[in-house]
Amino acid sequence: MNSLTKPRRWESFFWPVIAATALLALWHYSVIWTATKVFPSPLSVEKGIAELLHKHVLWADICDSLRRVALGSGAAIIVGIPLGLFLGWKPAANQVVNPVFQILRPISPIAWIPVAIIFFGVGDYAVIFLIFLGSFFPIVVACVSGVSSVPPVLLSAGRNFGLSTPRLLTRVIFPAALPQILVGVRLALGIAWLVVVAAEMIAVDSGLGYLVIDSRNSGKRYDLVVAAMLMIGIIGLALDFLIRSIEKNKSVRWGFRNAS
Repeated sequence: MNSLTKPRRWESFFWPVIAATALLALWHYSVIWTATKVFPSPLSVEKGIAELLHKHVLWADICDSLRRVALGSGAAIIVGIPLGLFLGWKPAANQVVNPVFQILRPISPIAWIPVAIIFFGVGDYAVIFLIFLGSFFPIVVACVSGVSSVPPVLLSAGRNFGLSTPRLLTRVIFPAALPQILVGVRLALGIAWLVVVAAEMIAVDSGLGYLVIDSRNSGKRYDLVVAAMLMIGIIGLALDFLIRSIEKNKSVRWGFRNAS
């Protein structure tokens, strides 16, 4: 990206703040103009957040949702990355399992909710299983793609130095494929955060998803509903920012430079 199109440092903060302020203003005046008694104003949502904090509800629900995402997506990373590296390294094995993956991958994790409840009952295990399913396939696909795109010159150099297959995988292939793997992890985390909110509305009695549906059903507290929705969006943004920060690390981005 040249200097004419690359944003300045201050612009990366200034314009998002302006956009958020404009959105809040539009929201505030839309509620005034429509004189709605149902949809809350930003001030009402702020009071709702304060109420949730005062009752020690919000942090507990946030922690429950993050814990489920960490367990489900963590299991997907632990299983998916080695499997993806293996399938990328062994194209013949990938051809065998790829049709099964392509059948299962388009199925929404939400569609698995009845099956998860049958297998695990109503509780954390069902939600974690759904998060695992939603995270697993993007990670495996990204790993296979990353390994397949490793420049052959790197493999030849590793073999010339006498690296065994395990050391070639860990010291050459995995670092070179890591940028694409992190893209898959970022997509998986986004899906996991969507899945946990939807699953918590059905399968558990805690978490931000449960807070949304419980606030709706208990007195139609739409200020608390929107407050929970804002928390969901903010945390999702924070998770995406975290992975993007890792992607920008110099020790990670060498794979892009070598690939080019």
